Amino acid sequence: MLDVLIRGGEVVDGTGAPRRRADVGIADGKVVAIGKVEDDARKVIDASGKLVTPGFIDLHTHYDAQAFWDTSLSPSPLHGVTTVMAGNCGFTIAPLTPQDGDYLMRMLARVEGMPLESLQEGVPWNWSTTGEFLDAIDGKLMPNAGFLVGHSALRRVVMHDDATRREATPEEIDAMCELLRQGLRAGGMGFSSTWSTSHNDHTGVPVPSRHGSREELIALCSVVSEFPGTTLEFIPAVGRFERETFELMADMSAAANRPLNWNLLQVYAQNWDLVQHQLEGYDIAKERGGRVLALTLPDTFRTRLNLRSGFILDILNGWDELMALPPEEKLAMLRDPKGRQEMNDKAQSTVGPTRSIGNWAAYMLLETFSDKWKPYQGRLIGDIAKELGKEPWDALADIVIDDNLNTVITVPDKGQGDDTWAKRVEVWRDDRAIVGASDAGAHLDMIDSFSFSTTLLARAVRERNLMSFEEAVTHLTDRPARLYGLRDRGRLQEGYFADVVVLDPDTVGPGEVYMKFDLPGGAGRVYGEAVGIEHVIVNGVPAVENGELLAARPGSLIRSGRDTDTVTAR
Repeated sequence: MLDVLIRGGEVVDGTGAPRRRADVGIADGKVVAIGKVEDDARKVIDASGKLVTPGFIDLHTHYDAQAFWDTSLSPSPLHGVTTVMAGNCGFTIAPLTPQDGDYLMRMLARVEGMPLESLQEGVPWNWSTTGEFLDAIDGKLMPNAGFLVGHSALRRVVMHDDATRREATPEEIDAMCELLRQGLRAGGMGFSSTWSTSHNDHTGVPVPSRHGSREELIALCSVVSEFPGTTLEFIPAVGRFERETFELMADMSAAANRPLNWNLLQVYAQNWDLVQHQLEGYDIAKERGGRVLALTLPDTFRTRLNLRSGFILDILNGWDELMALPPEEKLAMLRDPKGRQEMNDKAQSTVGPTRSIGNWAAYMLLETFSDKWKPYQGRLIGDIAKELGKEPWDALADIVIDDNLNTVITVPDKGQGDDTWAKRVEVWRDDRAIVGASDAGAHLDMIDSFSFSTTLLARAVRERNLMSFEEAVTHLTDRPARLYGLRDRGRLQEGYFADVVVLDPDTVGPGEVYMKFDLPGGAGRVYGEAVGIEHVIVNGVPAVENGELLAARPGSLIRSGRDTDTVTAR
């Protein structure tokens, strides 16, 4: 007898092949039959008029901490995601020492937007090795999950406070390499790091990995080459990459003999020249024996910014230290005319493409918590300032003071035009890029890109008909599975694990976004369900039904080598 029979749907198998009417039989966690299936089953799903696809794969999440307080890793499964990769950007919570746990916790709160009270109350912080961390969550999650080993954690455990003060000695690099070996031997999926100027810790200084030398990065990547089924992830910089940045990523990939994906390539019709420049990293890497792919989000990376967390705003000149100040000190500066002017002077002294972050007039007042300013919600700061006879910065500062720093501002979304979506599809079809970059589990007060999969299907396929469902599903399933070497996943094929989505092609898309206050300590997060994702099955076990998360936790802990094949760079 089958465990599950999905009857009468149109199978889109993930390979790009044309859909076909077929039943799907599932037993013992695997797909055992595709075609006309007459066997009895404990559960029968009527998929008439629906598409039956492989489960979606999200290569870039930060669910490391959330895994302890929300084992469903919501909302990702609601959007058809059955496998996630976490531990990105070098921001992992293993390995760990008692004296470094508080630093890693506060760094995560600052740089990845996870509420400190949730990290304090919701995570046990009682392991030391990567292996112990993996064992602590093995068998407890809804989706399948793999975890990279992060550079900042390695550096902090070896160097402690000096991790954010200086370069490492050869002996310290050796110690980091040995810790990485231990993590990969335990099943860590690979190595991740960041040099992005947007990544500063709670004290306002660059996170540990940003103090690492080129030699340190290459040494750590060389360790990855020793272990099968591993990979690399890196955030090299903000803005247009220089030749040396491309060469660094190429040499990291070559040292590991593994693909490296970098985050984040944003695509608009207006920045097409930049997109083509950034994609050249693949070509440069190929010349140097590496393979470097751009991880691209299939939507606008919409951000809800505020001066309380200060993330992204701290890229402005001198704002890394300003945004690390306690809330009462920030408010004091905003209230003091000299302090307020100093903040704006620093912002306007920023040079390069990031200077636009300080263009206060261009932001929209997305959310205010003061009755005084509610009538202005949804309007541009520049227009509000003009009406009040003030400079844009002064108008924003007045609102922020009244909101006790909680004011939410955003740049109007200019990435929903047909021309931009056509360019995005062109990038997805380019072998030098891979779809992903959801950042799910991070920046909980700021982003809604957890819906990347349903957004892709809705905007590019259902609404604009820029590609077929068959092609779109490949970008969400088989391509990421093959890049990471996921064994027997990413396709609907007999003998493969039964990670399956049943969706309505006429309605699939992201649902309404709202704040949900369900985190430890009562903190809130930006949240959103999906539309048209009717069933999600993980390893043969129903996990989502008609938009509701079920009680089952059938996900596998994906361990490198055991559950992955080696994908080389050359």
